[in-house]
Amino acid sequence: MTEIRNIYCVGRNYRAHAAELGNDVPDQPMIFTKPTHALAEMSGGELTLPGDQGEIHYEAELVLHIAKPYHEGIRVDEIVDKYALGIDFTLRDVQSVIKKKGQPWLPAKGFLKSAPITAFRQFPGASKLTEENFQLRKNGQVVQNGNISNMIFDLQTIIDYIAKHYGLGAGDIIYTGTPEGVGPVHKGDLLELVWGEEVFGAVTVHL
Repeated sequence: MTEIRNIYCVGRNYRAHAAELGNDVPDQPMIFTKPTHALAEMSGGELTLPGDQGEIHYEAELVLHIAKPYHEGIRVDEIVDKYALGIDFTLRDVQSVIKKKGQPWLPAKGFLKSAPITAFRQFPGASKLTEENFQLRKNGQVVQNGNISNMIFDLQTIIDYIAKHYGLGAGDIIYTGTPEGVGPVHKGDLLELVWGEEVFGAVTVHL
């Protein structure tokens, strides 16, 4: 796997997903991070997740890989060299509790192997990516179907915002948000991430 420095994630970046969880639509990007220990390869094997902390929900996302240091005015197609698909696993019951308490999301979002990711592909340009949908298939059934043209905050806005507030450089990756259709996983579920008609990666869930 490519060496990763920072994992940035964008929350509530699709209106329909915000609505399905009863959340307000944000007026600026909602950014959180995951530890690099959350990464796991989606290479067809088994993925062990915590099974004793309530429901775990899948959230399929486009992932960007940053190739060079950010500077003001740099465009998406200049700073991004690769893309992949990933899952932002969420301990939903844990998240519900900590949201009510106003506590950080780390326990719900940053646990071990909570960020499985496919192999990276050469970035074809932001506009080209809008020509295909990405999907999450659960046991052969499509449960999420998204297109980055439906994002609340586009790729350029996300990159500029993260760089301004937190810094952005070579080796950083960005999980760009999930469309509607999130739901729980169970032991033995086969999860496949698909771009167009091509399966980019898969894992079988073990709890």
